[in-house]
Amino acid sequence: MPKAPPAALVAIGLLGALAAGGARASGGEAVTFPGGGMTLRGVLFRPQGPGPHPGVVALHGCGGLADSRGRLQARHADWGERLAAAGFLVLFPDSFGSRGLGEQCRTRDRAVRPSIERVADAGAARAFLQARPDVKPGAVSLLGWSNGGSTVLQAVRPSKAAGRPDFARAVAFYPGCRVMQEGGGWRTRLPLLVLMGEADDWTPAPPCRALVAAARARGESAEIVLYPGAVHGFDAPASPVRTRRGLAFTGDGSGQAQVGTDPAARADALVRVPAFLAR
Repeated sequence: MPKAPPAALVAIGLLGALAAGGARASGGEAVTFPGGGMTLRGVLFRPQGPGPHPGVVALHGCGGLADSRGRLQARHADWGERLAAAGFLVLFPDSFGSRGLGEQCRTRDRAVRPSIERVADAGAARAFLQARPDVKPGAVSLLGWSNGGSTVLQAVRPSKAAGRPDFARAVAFYPGCRVMQEGGGWRTRLPLLVLMGEADDWTPAPPCRALVAAARARGESAEIVLYPGAVHGFDAPASPVRTRRGLAFTGDGSGQAQVGTDPAARADALVRVPAFLAR
């Protein structure tokens, strides 16, 4: 595994990408905010006009917010720009880079866990947004991908509620659901949307389908959309389907999983997610 860049280089790389990336990164700016006794870094995408705007806390996956050269991941830049164009003020907290860590997809013993540190980071990001005059405090939602999607499922538990106003809504792209589904006791206090590919072999869909079905049977506001033939990372912009190897956690334990864009699933998600967040 390539050596992770030092935290300072990640920050410099993100700033450089935002400064030099032209139209692709023109809406993003580097920010810092307090969280858990430390300074968290992130990237903020702002819509046109003074606001106040609805907000979104957006959580990266195990690959981190930046790539190995410190550039903002294409998926995050794409979603940040699109959501900002739709009127949302979007904050991507950098859970790994803020702690001097690189990507964690091949790491089994993770120091930054979805159930603890990343939930806390999400809460700190929400507080930062809610304190801004250009954000509607009662209209800040939560969005996450893969490891960030698993964080979303942890963060919506009633036991994780902290601070007011609470998150308004939550969206999880291809989270890992098996541990929560098998362990029992999971609930959601927020309206929740889960988006998954039916062919996902990194974080398989059946446990998430069962988790959402049980929530709906209890009368909780939860829905799942399953895209036939789509694999992990289906919403990435122009990412050919390929096999990743050496992963710490996969559905069959092999360490191998397919990832890549599914044009039809991506097109649906690009419409469905902003509409859900705006309800």
